[in-house]
Amino acid sequence: MRAKRCVRTWLGLLLGLTMTALGALTPSALARTNGPAPPSPAGPPGAPGPPGTDPTVPTVARTWPVGVRPLVVRGWQPPATTYSRGHRGVDLAAPPGTPVRAVAPGRVSFAGRVAGRGVVSVELSGTGTPPLRTTYGPVRAAVQKGDEVTTGDVLGTVEPAPSHCPTSCLHWGLLRGRTYLNPLSLLPPWLLFRGPSRLLPVTKTPS
Repeated sequence: MRAKRCVRTWLGLLLGLTMTALGALTPSALARTNGPAPPSPAGPPGAPGPPGTDPTVPTVARTWPVGVRPLVVRGWQPPATTYSRGHRGVDLAAPPGTPVRAVAPGRVSFAGRVAGRGVVSVELSGTGTPPLRTTYGPVRAAVQKGDEVTTGDVLGTVEPAPSHCPTSCLHWGLLRGRTYLNPLSLLPPWLLFRGPSRLLPVTKTPS
């Protein structure tokens, strides 16, 4: 019995010393010991969105306008002044015929042609006054002005048209009133940073 009490005493002292040593470690020391923390599924730690996204824009989008995770051929480049050169939106790689979808619920405010290109514009529901307005082009419209749409509804298809993109693309824009904003601000981190799909290994064979 005395031997068992001695063993328990020594184990208790050893555990106490271990906890004291761990408590004295700084976070940086723990990181060196355990390695870097795995990245968050939503994206790189501390990065709410890509450069240029506007934190005042609500992240109401639940899908990309084309594809699952399209290539951004050209990003948002706001002009220095109202009449300066810039890029008032983003270009997403998409071949002709690709379905163009509403990124969030709203009402079609325009569906027609501007300077020979098909354009669809959707006012997004519940985004303030004036409401946020998304624009898509070049698009062969499948909707009309006044139509109510919800997330994922097809607005039309990408149409072949002369473009400043090296390949066929969709120009996606965002405005509030006459002020252009970065449309990527509408996307939540889990859509912006979602990686490619991966196949998981089979761990159990069904009987």
